[in-house]
Formats: sequence, C-alpha cells, structure tokens
Amino acid sequence: MLRALEIRDLLIIDRLDLNFQPGLNVLTGETGAGKSILLDSLGFVLGWRGRAELVRAGAAQGEVTAVFELSAGHAARAVLDEAGLPVSDELILRRVNSADGRKTAWINDRRASGEVLRRLSETLVELHGQHDDRGLLNPSGHRDILDAYAALAADLAATRGAWTEQRGARKRLAEAEAALEEVRAEEDFLRHAVAELDRLAPEPGEETELDQKRRMMQAAERIRADIARAGHSLGNDGAEGAMADALRWLEGAAEGAEGRLDAAIAALTRAMAELDEAAREVEDTLDLLDFDPRALEDTEERLFAIRGLARKHNVLPDELAELRETLSARLSALDHSAEELDALNAEVRRTERAYDAAAAALTEARRASAARLDAAVAGELAPLKMERAVFRTEVTEAPEGPEGRDAVAFTVATNPGAPSGPLNKIASGGELSRFLLALKVCLSEEQGGEVTMIFDEIDRGVGGATAAAVGRRLAALAEGGQVLVVTHSPQVAALGAHHWRVAKRVENDITLSSVTPLGEGEREDEIARMLAGDTVTPEARAAARALLIG
Repeated sequence: MLRALEIRDLLIIDRLDLNFQPGLNVLTGETGAGKSILLDSLGFVLGWRGRAELVRAGAAQGEVTAVFELSAGHAARAVLDEAGLPVSDELILRRVNSADGRKTAWINDRRASGEVLRRLSETLVELHGQHDDRGLLNPSGHRDILDAYAALAADLAATRGAWTEQRGARKRLAEAEAALEEVRAEEDFLRHAVAELDRLAPEPGEETELDQKRRMMQAAERIRADIARAGHSLGNDGAEGAMADALRWLEGAAEGAEGRLDAAIAALTRAMAELDEAAREVEDTLDLLDFDPRALEDTEERLFAIRGLARKHNVLPDELAELRETLSARLSALDHSAEELDALNAEVRRTERAYDAAAAALTEARRASAARLDAAVAGELAPLKMERAVFRTEVTEAPEGPEGRDAVAFTVATNPGAPSGPLNKIASGGELSRFLLALKVCLSEEQGGEVTMIFDEIDRGVGGATAAAVGRRLAALAEGGQVLVVTHSPQVAALGAHHWRVAKRVENDITLSSVTPLGEGEREDEIARMLAGDTVTPEARAAARALLIG
C-alpha cells in the first residue's frame, strides 16, 4: 500500500508531500493542472520508462520518494530478498534525476538499479487507463491473468514438471543418438584397439616394474659374483661360524664371570639375528639373479610392447588400462545401443503422454475458467450501460511450452453481430475504460488487494448514471485495499474516501502545481466546481451535497 509520495523539483512541482490512505483516493482538478505529473512522478520512482526531461527548469536535480507499507506475505519481500536488499514492513524508494539526465535510485537506503525498481513495481502498483500497455491491455499477459483468476497454480506446476521431464527425456535420447553416430564412425578403430589392448592386458605400474626387472637382469652377471662372495663370507665358513664360536665360548665362560659377560652375550645374540637376516636377503637376491636368459628377452619384448602401444594412443603407459576400459565401454555401448535407444524412446513416449495429459487438463481448466470470466464480466457490463457489448476470453492453440499449449486473448465486440477484436483496437475511449473496469472488478475478487491500483481518467467519456456505476465499482475495488483514481467525474469523486485537489498557480512568472487534501466542506466546493464549471451555482452546490450524501 502506498503511504506517502514526496516530489521535489519535477516538471512544474517544486515541493509536494502527499500522504495516501487505504480505500478510494481521488484526485481532481482542471485539465492541465498537473494530475498526470503525479503519475509521471510515481512512475519515475518505480523505474518506469517515461518522459526524458523531468527536472524542473532552473533546478539542479529532481527527486521523488515513495513509501509503501508491506504486509507479512507481500510479494515485494521476495524481490528484495533476491536482490540482497533490506526487508522490513516499510519500503522506501527514492530516485534522483540530475539536470544532465543521470538517474540514481535507492531502495531502503541502498543503491539499486532501475531493473530492480521495475521488478518491485510489478508487485506494488497496477496502472490502468486508456493508454495502459503494461496491464490489462497487454495481450502477452492475458494468459497469466486468466490463470491467476482461475487459481491454476497446481495445474501449472504439474504441466511445468511434465514439460521438464519431457525435455530431459528428449535431450537424453538426442545425446544417445549423437553418441551412437560418433561411435559408429569409429567402430573399426574401436574393435581393433580393444582387441589389441585385450591381448596385451597392461596393468597400472607394470611398465615401471618391467623396467626395473630388465635393468636388474642386465646387471645380474656383473654383480652376482660379488653378492655370492658376500653370501659366502656371511655363512658358516665366514662371519656366522666365527660369531657362533664366539657365542659358544662366552656362554661357557659366563658362569665364572659373575654376570659381566651377560651384556656381551646379549649383544652378540642380536648381532647374529641381524646377520641371519642379511644372509637371507642376500640369498633371496641371488635367487632373483638366477634367471633363464630367455626371461630377459621376454621382459624386454613386453616392456617395448607396452611403451609402443602407449605412444600409439598418445597416453602414458600407466594409462593404458584406463584407456582399455574406456574404449571397451564405448564398444559395449555400440553393441547394446539398440536396447538403450529402445528404452530412451519408451521414456520419451511416456513423458510425452504425461505432458499431453497435463497440458490437456490445463487447457480444459482454462476454457472453463474463460467461460466463467466472460459471464462475470458480462454481469459487470450491464450496470455500466454496456449490456449489448460482448466480452470474450479466447483460448486458442499455441506452440507447446512449459505452461501448456494455449494462447489467451481478451477480445470485445461493442454490439451484437459486430466483429470482435483486441480490447484496445475495437473499443472507443469510454467503452475501453468500462471494459477495463469491469474486467478488473472480476479479477480482483480472485486476486486480493495487496497491490495499489491506479486508474488514470478511466471514467473519461462517461457521465450520469454510468459514471456513478463506475464510481461504485471503484469504491468496491478499494474495499480492503487501496485505489488511486484521477478523475473528471463528480459522481466518481463523490464516492472517494479521501480527496485531493490538483491546481496550478503562478509565482514570479513561474507556473507551479500544488495538491491539497480536502475536508468535507472543501469537497463540496470541488465537486460543485466539477458540476458547474467556472461559476458555481447554488444548484451545483445542492447537487454536490446530494452526491456526497449518496
């Protein structure tokens, strides 16, 4: 809900502070007094695209501040949160336009872009009028309007989910077919490569192990004699025998040495254990070095085969095993491609049936809701003296998408038998205003009242009982919410809960606009002026009082 609007140095406004209220707020004044400037100013702070030159002549910059009150579940809170802006019950928008054309905006004292302002504005304000291309006159939004009226959130969610599954299944099928084509193009290479790798069956780390074994065998003859001599020196005829004799002699003498040889015996025992370990290692090494000369040839042959295959496939030798698995998997996919494609095609058909069912249910719900909306609008048109006009919500087939395969358009025929067409193409100014009002009244019953609705001279071209009917519907729309209406109709103005008069004045040869809140007596004067013109007669005052009394 719009609580306050502060304007500084915009067009012919030098300083203006307005405090709006819930309910029906009416703004009246003579043509050219500046009523449209108020809407331009509000549009400016909301980020709407409008006039290029807004700064008042002679001022360095123009500025507009708008204060909105947000309910606990207001949609603006999600926009603020997504943009990383402070969220509270009060929303303050401020935008400055410098004389050189630069525009700067703040949201709750944080710098913000015009795009964020526009996204917020969609949750805060609806502007309706004869030249409104952002609201009900914009055909691109008619389907969303019908869906909201019909409360089709669950049907839409089901259709979007089915669409997502269908697209995913189709994508997986297309990817599998493309992969299959790629594999088929290299089938001969794959079969040859896999067969070659299977025959060799290389293992990770095998190339390093073979290289070490080869080098050892090549050096075996040179080092084997030295290792054998070392082994002989460690055996019974060498160190092991000598140490065994020493241990036997010490153990024989230990009893008479009164324990002084115990440490030496223990150390010698440990040394013999280590000596035994060394002898075993030497013996094992000699066993390894004792090989058949053909083993070296076999080792070299396998080593060179592994290295050659690695070069052929441009990988490291240790990567050959992984390459074998990869190529085998691709070959297996080729061999089992028919089964996989059959399964993927079945999944595509299943998701297509699911989407068809969801989209068909959505179409049926839309057509039923369209008929209900048409009947509701027809009921509203009669009191607006348009009982012969026909409003129709057309649901036609459109390319399928996440929200079904329907196009929705609001069309009208102003007289029976006359061709129907888009709202803004068929109806005259006054008729268009009444169509929009009737439609909005019907939609508001389903959509609630968290958005401030603004009607810009929507009563133009109507008067008398019709204008009174327009006023009553505007008042009904304002119940539980907030409506701002710029009007030239005394019947509409008399039904306002809050009334402002917009007027021009000249100070020092400069034209300025002012907006004054009106009390009960002042409202009577203003409505009498609207009835009588420049000269307010007693009869006009009496008529004004009658309108205010209702």
